[in-house]
Amino acid sequence: MKRLIGLSSRVLRVAPGGLAVVLAAVLAGTGAAQAQAAGLRIAVVNYGQLLQESPQAQSAVASLRAEFAPKQRSLQAEAAQLKAKEDTLKKNEATMTQDQRDQAELNLREQYQDLARKQTEIQDDVNTRRNELMSQLQHTLQQVVQSYAKQQRFDLVLADGFIYADQALDITPAILTALKSQAGHRAAPAARRK
Repeated sequence: MKRLIGLSSRVLRVAPGGLAVVLAAVLAGTGAAQAQAAGLRIAVVNYGQLLQESPQAQSAVASLRAEFAPKQRSLQAEAAQLKAKEDTLKKNEATMTQDQRDQAELNLREQYQDLARKQTEIQDDVNTRRNELMSQLQHTLQQVVQSYAKQQRFDLVLADGFIYADQALDITPAILTALKSQAGHRAAPAARRK
């Protein structure tokens, strides 16, 4: 394994956020020129931008919306029906007996509670599914960044935990291009099957 300006590779085995701190200290203490002279190739990637702009992320969001849109519409329709029942009850309460009014209010409360329970269940399902999709997306992003870094022979790619990086070190546009290319290759066979 390569040595980083006199430090063994064991020193660099720290928490992901701590890696940037160790690297910054090394570069500040010894100078970026020495790091370049040692042949160290460093790049940064804006992970947040990848999560927002990659076709895979946009596909995951669209998939999530499509999966849960019918359930959301159903809940909205149910809420509208309950609101209409509530309005009818308010309008007709003067002509109702106390027992009828109490029973109608009890039914309405139970229906609102049932609606709230359904909304909570659907939100839990959405959160679970979003977490699954996010895990898959992060795995894909990590694979593409690692593959690109190996192809371009980078020694170190930072994604989070740094304060500043020169624009020349930013490989985010290249990673986005690779992700778009990868998404295009996956979409092409699906288009041919139709």
